[in-house]
Amino acid sequence: MALSSGATLALAIIAVITAGIITVVAIVAIYQCARAKYSMERYLQMQQEGRGDRRHASIAYRDGGHTPRVVQNEADDVEMGSMSFFIEGVQNERPVRFSSQQLRGFTQGFAHKVGSGGFGVVYMGRFPNGTPVAVKVLNSTLGRRAEEQFMAEVGTIGRTYHINLVRLYGFCFDAAVKALVYEYMVNGSLDRHLFGSAPEKRTLGFEKLHEIAVGTAKAVRYLHEECQHRIIHYDIKPENVLLGADMAPKVSDFGLAKLCDREDTHLTITGARGTPGYAAPELWMPLPVTQKCDVYSYGMLLFEMLGRRRNLELGLHSRESQEWYPRWVWHRFEAGEMDAVLARAMAAGDLDDTEKAARMCKVALWCVQYRPEDRPSMGNVVRMLEGEEQIATPGNPFAHLAAYSAGATMTDGTTTESYGSSAFTRG
Repeated sequence: MALSSGATLALAIIAVITAGIITVVAIVAIYQCARAKYSMERYLQMQQEGRGDRRHASIAYRDGGHTPRVVQNEADDVEMGSMSFFIEGVQNERPVRFSSQQLRGFTQGFAHKVGSGGFGVVYMGRFPNGTPVAVKVLNSTLGRRAEEQFMAEVGTIGRTYHINLVRLYGFCFDAAVKALVYEYMVNGSLDRHLFGSAPEKRTLGFEKLHEIAVGTAKAVRYLHEECQHRIIHYDIKPENVLLGADMAPKVSDFGLAKLCDREDTHLTITGARGTPGYAAPELWMPLPVTQKCDVYSYGMLLFEMLGRRRNLELGLHSRESQEWYPRWVWHRFEAGEMDAVLARAMAAGDLDDTEKAARMCKVALWCVQYRPEDRPSMGNVVRMLEGEEQIATPGNPFAHLAAYSAGATMTDGTTTESYGSSAFTRG
């Protein structure tokens, strides 16, 4: 039976469409094959180049050369296409292990010492891409204590990231050297700017001091309230607040820090922790300890920022006992005579910041309350400092202390007069 002309035309159209579809599918298939072949060739080329690099270099960089990573041995490389690069990037957010030879290269043979203490020595160095670093070499004579400090630092700050925490890039742990490699903070520690000698002391306006106080509080809040595991620092003080190029603060030195589960309301510790003058009373007694010990230390830090001086300074020129500055502030506050306290805080002429200074003073008094349960959380501290939360009138945090003798002398040479059991600065 012959087909009509209309049926013939329809069949012809269907044939053309079918042929077109087959052609498109074939082209796509050929393109995909070619792309897969190119990708595999490129991948193998990168593999080969990587092996060549490993013969000549022991360290490489990712993300434009800002974050170091140790290049593993060829036998340790397990790569599965593009996913491997993603996995590698995630892993490299953690501190990486360097060799002692690499540290010598970073520091040019440990040539530039920038600080020292009972823990060891800090050297300035640079990664091959120019990124400055601080290399803290732990004192080998500390023995087990050096290992404990090393494990505390890597186990706490090594698993954190916050804009107000110093970043730990990596570490070295071998028979000859135990060291930690941090980002370098160009303006050093806060104590140099508050109490340092004339050549290195830098006058900070109160607005900048307030920013440093808030940034430090946010760092401790993060440790206490925002990490997967709560971290207690145990040693908040000006020496452990480092300042970057824009004077932005970063908390450092986690050698005493301890991880704890959020469900743990109290910890039992063996041996005293912290620095005298900053350590909470419960750290020096056989009492349960909470994160509120950091709140106490932070309060003592606030007093030193307000007074631009050590809370207690005993030197060669001190002929008499001194009034402890936090207690002096309390008596001024109690008597409603805050002008002298605010005058010290406003030493750089920031007359518009008296409200912030008064707020900082009340927060400090709350932070150093004798009973840990009376101290605010660091979240509350941040909100109070930023004016987002009302501050109730604090009670006497020093009622448990015996009265100081009258007639004490402040370290700046100003005369004092007795007022009850305390001494106050005249003018």
